[in-house]
Amino acid sequence: MLEQLKGVEERFLEVEKRLSEPDIAQDRQAYQALMREHAELNKIVVVFNEYKKALQGIDESTELLQDPEPEIKSLARDELANLNQLRDQLESDLKRLMLPKDPNDEKNVIIEIRAGTGGEEAALFAGDLFRMYTRYAEARNWNIEIMSQHQTGVGGIKEIIALVRGKGVYSDLKYESGIHRVQRVPATEAQGRIHTSAVTVAVLPEAEEVDVKIEPSELKIDVYRSTGPGGQSVNTTDSAVRITHLPTGLVVTCQDEKSQLKNKNKALKVLRSRLLDQIVQEQNAKRSEARKNQVGSGDRSGRIRTYNFPQGRVTDHRIRLTLYKLEDILQGEINELIDELTTYYQAQALQNAQSNQPRAS
Repeated sequence: MLEQLKGVEERFLEVEKRLSEPDIAQDRQAYQALMREHAELNKIVVVFNEYKKALQGIDESTELLQDPEPEIKSLARDELANLNQLRDQLESDLKRLMLPKDPNDEKNVIIEIRAGTGGEEAALFAGDLFRMYTRYAEARNWNIEIMSQHQTGVGGIKEIIALVRGKGVYSDLKYESGIHRVQRVPATEAQGRIHTSAVTVAVLPEAEEVDVKIEPSELKIDVYRSTGPGGQSVNTTDSAVRITHLPTGLVVTCQDEKSQLKNKNKALKVLRSRLLDQIVQEQNAKRSEARKNQVGSGDRSGRIRTYNFPQGRVTDHRIRLTLYKLEDILQGEINELIDELTTYYQAQALQNAQSNQPRAS
C-alpha cells in the first residue's frame, strides 16, 4: 500500500503543477477535470501526510524508550501507545480512501417510486417516501425536478419519477433501491387492524448521451392526449409522449409538461438512465458476489427496510439496524441510515479487497 500511496502523492504533485500552467487555465473542460482529480487526491494525501508523521513519531518515541531517565521513558511509552493507535486508525482510513471509486458516485440520479402491494395504502406511503427524500434533498441543497407522476384520487402516488441534482447524489442515495415495507393502520380501516404494504424504490444514475448511445432508429415514439388533472391545455392537446426502446422493450411515458418537446426530452432522459442501469446490473450479475458487494448495488428485488408505525421504528434489514425515530426519518432525517449503510458497504469492500490480495509465499 505504501508504494501505491507514494504513486498517489506523485500524481497529486503532477496535477498541482499542471493546474498552474497557462494552457490548462484556458481549457475549461481540462481544468475542471484536473480540479476534480486534485480534490480527490488531496483527501488521500492529507491523511498520508498525517500517517507519515505518526510513523516518524513512533520511531522517535521508540528511541526515547532507551533513555536512562525513568520519567522520559514513561512519557515515551504513553506517547508510543497514542501514536500506535493513531497509526492504526490512519491506516484504516487510507485503505478505505484507496478503495476503487464507483464511477457513478458524483452523478445526479433518477429516483423512481412505485406503489406495490397494498392498494391505496401503498400509494399513500409512496407519497410519504417521496416527501422524505424531498426533505432530505432540500436539507442538502439539492434540486428536485419531477419528470412524471401518476396520483391517486385520495392523495396517494401510484408512481413518481424525479431527477435529483446535486453534489454526490448517487453516492448518498444508491443504497435506497429496493422494497420498502410499511406496517400501519390505514385511515380507512374501521377495525384498527395493522396492514402491511410495500413500495419499490429505484435509484438510477443519470445517464448522459456519452454514457448511453441511442440511435433514432431504435425508438418508437407515440404522442397522445394527456389524462388526469393538468388544466385545459394539457388535456386537450396531444402533448403526452410514449417512447419505446425497440432493442430492449423498455417503455417510458411523460405527460406532465404542456410541451410535447419537453415531455419527449424528459422521457429520453429517463430512458437513458434506465438503459445505463440495465448495463450496470448486467455487469454486476457477471461478477462474483464479493464484487457485487463492493460496488454496493445489490439486489433490488428484496425487502430492504420496514417502517413500523405502531412501534415507531424503522429497521434496515441489510445491516440489522433499528431506529426508534420513525417520525424524524419520514421528515427527511435519514442521515444516520445512509451513514451506517455507507460504512457497512465500505467495510465489505475493504474485507473483499484484503481477501483478494495475493499472499506472500
